[in-house]
Amino acid sequence: MRDVAALAGVSVKTVSNVVNGFEFVKAHTRERVNAAIAELGFQPNLVARNLRTGRTGVIGLAVPELKFSYFAELADAVLRAARQRDYVVLIEQTGGERSAEIELLHGSRTSMMDGLLFSPLGLDDDDALQLKVDYPLVLLGERIFNGPTDHVTMQNVEGAAMAVRHLLASGRKRIAVLGAHEGERVGSGPLRLDGYRAALEQAGIPFDPSLVVHRQGWHRTDGAEAMQELIRREVQFDAVFALNDELALGALRTLFHSGINVPQDVAVVGFDNVTEAQFAMPSLTTIDPNRATIAETAVDALLERIAGRGKEDSPRPRTFEVPATLVARESAPGRIRSTVA
Repeated sequence: MRDVAALAGVSVKTVSNVVNGFEFVKAHTRERVNAAIAELGFQPNLVARNLRTGRTGVIGLAVPELKFSYFAELADAVLRAARQRDYVVLIEQTGGERSAEIELLHGSRTSMMDGLLFSPLGLDDDDALQLKVDYPLVLLGERIFNGPTDHVTMQNVEGAAMAVRHLLASGRKRIAVLGAHEGERVGSGPLRLDGYRAALEQAGIPFDPSLVVHRQGWHRTDGAEAMQELIRREVQFDAVFALNDELALGALRTLFHSGINVPQDVAVVGFDNVTEAQFAMPSLTTIDPNRATIAETAVDALLERIAGRGKEDSPRPRTFEVPATLVARESAPGRIRSTVA
């Protein structure tokens, strides 16, 4: 650090301030120090810094399943956001099992982290007290609301309503919904179904239970099977709103093999805007929950809690709702009119 300070023409304290990311260093001074660091190949002693600050420089991310494209891409966004803030991420996979989620929250692995981003699937509102932990924790997803931690969520209801309004605006009248969870009280499924029903009600279209296909899983096989079931029922429909993109991609496969043209005969909209959606045949219209913003908001909230740990004036738990947008592609471009009367 003395060598860097001499080359940059600043004090050792200034070099320390730049290395530790203190914001009050002037921009031109920061540039000189960073140039000197690059020229000398200086590597900060992270172990010594962590011992001094009492932090590991590591945060955790717990998700149900990385084989879901949404969670894999969320993990990628969190890794990017954390790297930009000089943090490393440890990723845990819980399988969406309540026991595994509780074990992670209260187990010893959290001692390796400064804080945890936690996306539960097995827990629900009745388990809110499980979130009372002695380390910084930020909740992701829709399983628990009004808990004792900061919470970053997406516009599930409004996003689903946006999808249905898009289909209605193109002249579709019989919109099936795939992936509803029968009897479920909390989570993405019930919220997106609420948005579906709200958009229909706003348009003066009665809710028809025969257009709802329940599936516990949200994988592509579930979407393919749900579409097969809908076709077997001989229910008249001219559009499909799948509660996630995995379901929608499976549904597209079944429609293709059944000789049903998309979007001429049936328009399809998904939810999540996973990367595969733009490469489907036809490409998938979907709701984009803005994963990058979700990741950055969650990481920033967690790092703020880490920096303020132990302070008496910490803010009360906050909820951040990230806006969703509709991405129109070939499966429901919004121009082709329905053939169903």
